[in-house]
Amino acid sequence: MADAVRRAVTIEPGTVEPGSVRVRGYRSGVLVADADPPLLVWEHRFYPQYFFSPGQVRVELRPAGPGPRSPSLGPSEMLDVVVGDAVLDGAARRYPQAPVEEVRDTVTFDWSALDTWLAEEEVVHTHARDPYVRVDAMPSGRHVRVVAGGQVVAESSRPVVLVQSGQPPRYYLPRVDVRMDLLTPTGTVSYCAYKGTAAYWTVRAGGLELTDVAWGYDNPLREGLLVAGLVCFWPEKNADLEVYVDGERVQEP
Repeated sequence: MADAVRRAVTIEPGTVEPGSVRVRGYRSGVLVADADPPLLVWEHRFYPQYFFSPGQVRVELRPAGPGPRSPSLGPSEMLDVVVGDAVLDGAARRYPQAPVEEVRDTVTFDWSALDTWLAEEEVVHTHARDPYVRVDAMPSGRHVRVVAGGQVVAESSRPVVLVQSGQPPRYYLPRVDVRMDLLTPTGTVSYCAYKGTAAYWTVRAGGLELTDVAWGYDNPLREGLLVAGLVCFWPEKNADLEVYVDGERVQEP
């Protein structure tokens, strides 16, 4: 099982490279930025951000004073973004002292300040996509059993295994193989740029109440289509949740 974990490419903060596709950002239907391609800048190691040169910005930017210092890019300057009659306070920033010279005249936008991001014609969710992340979902014949407090919560020999770069494999089970009467929706959601929006359940079984230890995607993005409507369990969330794959208990990665 341990060998099944796919390792992600290690990207150091401050890494800069050209993107490979056209990226556009909109606010209220107004084109704010359009680059073919933008720069990809890893301000931190988790995922890149899109940076645009002055000629790729389609709206007015107004200086708004100094901003926070980035450990990898240095001090920032905040910019107000003028979109029609609206002014988005501090919604853009630049790093005039960035270690990589080509970054110094570019700007990046707060992701949530723009309501639509497109890579080519596909909507990008949550944050910029990392070109080094791969997501594979495939039908599997492994036997998966989930137990809480000695009670079987789910058992299936037809899971879909999903492997994402740098993450342990996850086993998604058909709902007919899950005791859905033991699961209660919690209202918790999480967002993934590659799979979409997940909703969570609490498991009540064997005298235990384990909060947010199961999740699923009803309407996943392209990479996660095979797990639509399935249920995945999260043993790292609570040690009282036991997940077995082919008889071997899944350990915390």
